[in-house]
Amino acid sequence: MNDQDPEGMTRRQLLRHTAWFGSAVVLTVAGGEVISQIASPGEVAADPKALRFVQLSDSHLGFKGTANTAVEDSFAHAIQQVNSLPYEPDFVMHTGDLTHLSTPAQFDQVKQMMTGLRTGHVFTVPGEHDSVDDHGQKYRQAFGANTKGDGWYSFDIGGVHFISLVNTLSLEKLGHHIPLFEMYPAWGWGTDDAVQALSYLRRFASVTCLNGHVHQLFTKTEGNITFHSATTTAYPLPAPGAATAPTPVTLPAGKLKDALGIREVAYRQGDQPLAVKDVKLA
Repeated sequence: MNDQDPEGMTRRQLLRHTAWFGSAVVLTVAGGEVISQIASPGEVAADPKALRFVQLSDSHLGFKGTANTAVEDSFAHAIQQVNSLPYEPDFVMHTGDLTHLSTPAQFDQVKQMMTGLRTGHVFTVPGEHDSVDDHGQKYRQAFGANTKGDGWYSFDIGGVHFISLVNTLSLEKLGHHIPLFEMYPAWGWGTDDAVQALSYLRRFASVTCLNGHVHQLFTKTEGNITFHSATTTAYPLPAPGAATAPTPVTLPAGKLKDALGIREVAYRQGDQPLAVKDVKLA
């Protein structure tokens, strides 16, 4: 098996990228260039006036398997962890695969659970598991209020413009849930028209793309755009190329929560950096 991925990164380097829980990735814009560095949690912006939000992803409510026999419990734990933060997030964003089989009961359950989040707003985007049989119609019935087209939308808050994309509805063109770069095309971990979509963002000084789908932490920077893949609240998936397929990984007893987590993001207008902090569910 080739130890070099299509982006020129060795598997050892990629695995190192997946071990950033408890640290922060601080992104600073200087002279139009995005500079990324690993920082300690204490360096995350602490200004109470900063924009703060939380990213959850891949809760997969309805999953039944040895990789996590109680995904509802781990999602409830993640919600509890958000609610125990020393601040109330401006919003919480769930970046897809809310459910495992896109049934009305699963959508209702995750929607009811998220009403318990201590935040002003909750936003979602669909994953491919949320649109497995109907092009996302049941998802939009549950979560499509105030969205456009197939469920996309945009808004401004705290000096930042957010665009929530949908790229999971045509499974024959599998890959804003899926990465907007070719993380691992052999597993569908990429988006066919990402180059076109990203071309519209090149004129901005700094762009951050947050996604789910891959159930593990990963970050990369291309010019003015930095990509962050989030971990999951359900179960881990193998690193790209580390298995024959992206199937759920069953970890030794007591180790599952170490692979699950939430993401805190803070931004302060001016010269301050955007801070991304990934925190274990444990």
